[in-house]
Formats: sequence, structure tokens, C-alpha cells
Amino acid sequence: MTDLSKRQSRFPDASEDLRRTREMPETPQTASPSYRLAFADPEFLQRDELRPVRLQLELLKTEMSMIERGITSTVAMLGSARIPAPEVAESTEHPGLAAMTGYYAQAQEFARLGTIRSVASGNCEGVICTGGGPGIMEAGNRGALDAGGVSISLNIVLPHEQVPNLFGTPDLSFNFHYFAIRKMHFLMRARAVAVFPGGFGTFDELFETLTLVQTKRMEPLPIVMFGREFWERAMNLEVLVEAGTISAKDLDLFRYVETAEEAWDYIDGWKAE
Repeated sequence: MTDLSKRQSRFPDASEDLRRTREMPETPQTASPSYRLAFADPEFLQRDELRPVRLQLELLKTEMSMIERGITSTVAMLGSARIPAPEVAESTEHPGLAAMTGYYAQAQEFARLGTIRSVASGNCEGVICTGGGPGIMEAGNRGALDAGGVSISLNIVLPHEQVPNLFGTPDLSFNFHYFAIRKMHFLMRARAVAVFPGGFGTFDELFETLTLVQTKRMEPLPIVMFGREFWERAMNLEVLVEAGTISAKDLDLFRYVETAEEAWDYIDGWKAE
């Protein structure tokens, strides 16, 4: 024990003080919200003025859990919450989504292959990290479970869609209020990013990743995008090159792939320029 730890141990910790306050006899004073310990006062913590504190708490809670579990690197998987699993594709009302069920299968296999490697590292390196919801996110957590490993879920409170799937590792499942902090955790430990077809949320996460690498605000890393046909129909990046708003070299920041095996071959052979 260090000298600092010895000094700190002389004082009661927060949980002890919280227990003591709960055991106090109720009086008009102790019943008042003003008497609550600040860290145990939810109404106080939810005030607009406390937003910086809440941002810090969301950053620290997940970060400290990762450190405690010894997780040094992750593989982020991004993609639509709406793409169905093959076994339920026939019941999907939207024909476009039903036609994309193959991406669910590839996402599941990608996560399975990656987790086999992660298990060999003691579930510390290359841990699959998804958004924790349905669709492609579910496929990622499911593939990791198939391989007998752990996976990280970064869920967020939404009015629809983002119900936690049942395949993520429970003590590595987190819930967020702030999109910005959630996206930070997708990338803070990422050694690779796999992007599957998706909507606005997937595009947001993809372009933030590309922007951070392009502007050198983040170290380069392999980025694989599943489904060339989908992506080239959804966005014509050549237009940006022709307009001069990005350089032709920026198109090398990612690689189109079609299968899980192809994706891992690229990631394994990738070298930063």
C-alpha cells in the first residue's frame, strides 16, 4: 500500500457515507433534497449545469471497466439495426432489408473469426465491439459468443430500435446518453473498423472515423466496408474527388470487401503508410 493509499484509507469512502445518511432518522432537514449527498442526488445530477459532469461520467465508467478487464484493443463493428437474421428474413416486411440478410451472416462470421483470435489473447486484444442493438450489432455479439469469447456492447437510449440484444457479454454492456461519448469508445481502442450497410447512424459513425484518420486526429487503422455495390450506390465519393473536396488518396483510407475471410485477410496484411 502506498503512502497516498494509507492517507486515503483514513477517511470513510462514499459508500459508507451514503449508508450512514440512509440510516439517519427522518427530520424536516434530512427529508429536504438539499440535504442529499450531491453524488446521490439524481435530480441534481440531471440539471443542465451538470452536463460536463455527466459527460465525464459516461467517459469514465466505460473506460474504467475496460481497464479493469484488461482490454487493450477492440475491433469495432458498425451497421444497420434493421438488417434481419437469415432465420427471420422471410417475416421482414421491407423487401430491401430481407435482401440484405446476407450481411448479417457475414457480420456474424466476421465476429466469430475475430473472437477466435481474441480468445487466444485471453479476451484482451481485438475484442469485438458493437452498438449492442439488433441487426448487424446483434450479429457481431452473436458471432463472438459462438466463438466462446466476450464482446462489448455500447448501447444508447433511443425511443425505438436500440433494444439491447441478448448476445453481448453482460458486464461489458454499457448504456449511453451522449452519442459523442459512445462514438469515442468505439474508436479509443479500435485496431480495426468493419462497416456494414446501414442508415444515418452508420454513416455518421463511418464519416467520423474517416474524418479523424484523414485529418490525422487519430492513428490510421484498417477500415473495411462490406458490400461495394451498396456503398457505391449510396454515396459517390468520386464526385468529391472530382470536385477537389477530398483527394484521390483519401479513397485509400478504406477497402471494400464482400466476405468475412476477405476482410480479415486485408486487416492482417494492412500496414500504415
